[in-house]
Amino acid sequence: MDRATFACSTAFFRDYSSSSHTVFCLPTGHIDFIEKVDSFTYSDFFRDYLIPNHPCIFSAKFTEGWGSRRNWVTWDGKPNFDYLLQKFGEAIVPVANCDIREYNSNPKEQIPFKEYINYWKEYIRNDYQSSRGCLYLKDWHLSRAFPEQDVYTTPVYFTSDWLNEYWDAIGVDDYRFVYMGPKGSWTPFHADVFRSYSWSANICGRKKWLLYPPGQEEYLKDRQGNLPFDVTAPGLQDSSVYPRSTQSQPPVEILQEAGEIVFIPSGWHHQVYNLEDTISINHNWVNGCNVAIMWCFLQDELAAVQREINEWKDPMDDWHLQCQLIMKSCTGIDYKEFYNFLKVIAENRISILENGLDDEALAKNTPKAAISTLGMLHAVFDLKRTVKVLTSLSANEDFKKLDLTSLSPPPEALLHHLKAAIDTALL
Repeated sequence: MDRATFACSTAFFRDYSSSSHTVFCLPTGHIDFIEKVDSFTYSDFFRDYLIPNHPCIFSAKFTEGWGSRRNWVTWDGKPNFDYLLQKFGEAIVPVANCDIREYNSNPKEQIPFKEYINYWKEYIRNDYQSSRGCLYLKDWHLSRAFPEQDVYTTPVYFTSDWLNEYWDAIGVDDYRFVYMGPKGSWTPFHADVFRSYSWSANICGRKKWLLYPPGQEEYLKDRQGNLPFDVTAPGLQDSSVYPRSTQSQPPVEILQEAGEIVFIPSGWHHQVYNLEDTISINHNWVNGCNVAIMWCFLQDELAAVQREINEWKDPMDDWHLQCQLIMKSCTGIDYKEFYNFLKVIAENRISILENGLDDEALAKNTPKAAISTLGMLHAVFDLKRTVKVLTSLSANEDFKKLDLTSLSPPPEALLHHLKAAIDTALL
């Protein structure tokens, strides 16, 4: 980070680290387009998009050096099937059928990548029709399966990424995905996992996005409180089923071209269409700017589970534990793992503040290296935001009802350590 950016960051992190809420910006029909790489700093992104939770689009200049944009695309902008088959043909990939609704998503199956490419070629030859339906390769953990491949480099704006930092640390999962689909493939209406941020970069092809800011989805629910599967369906105009749909604002619409990156803020529900044969790189991520939103989401999810099984509360000795288990099966995390998530993030930043990072560690492109690149004040900002959420978690009655003896260190000790590290860093 250059000196000017660092000085700018100093003011931002001091101003926003004490902020107790995130501002949700309502759509105005205009989405900012970031054209030039050399004139747009991390501090600009932090101030104008992360904190206000507002979407934006990055131009294709931000991805022009990626290996996938050189190698995965033919001279005329189409998917390079031959290259992809050569590199990934034997992989097993998750594929969704866009023509079938299963609850509020599409059913998935695991098939060989070479089978999917053969299907895709035939689908194109048959004028985008197939008895198998419209199949969409989604949520492929390609980076984890093929770490040696030169696919892309995460832009600096998205490197404060607590989700992948944590799941990399425990070696269980990640939230880095590749999507590939023919013209006409699409993703139903949803908000991203844990109400995380997401970024999506088109390697080739074009996408159409329909975005609704937080709160607007409430107007789109049916009488039973269920969100629509497809916000463009004519049935949404039926007031006997969707009584408040006419009160919602129209969606913000984005047409994303090849090479461009779309930033989707926390809690923005969206629906996405591939207007051409398209390949994209997608990450979900959480950081100090939206971790409080994640915590609110988890509380809402637990409350929903508790309402569903409230009738079993008295006869069930471990009712609170069962609620946590159900929540984890639905969302992927429970309160105790959320504590461990905060702990890993906090301890990484304390390590940087107390010990620094040597040149060899920086060269390895680890999460700690990313923290160091963003600067010590960013680490302090992260710790302050962690303290706020950890304080709330520790005081939460549902958290206190759990067996916390397995947590190391105990929440009180971790909080004390965090506060001491912040005080020392600011001296």
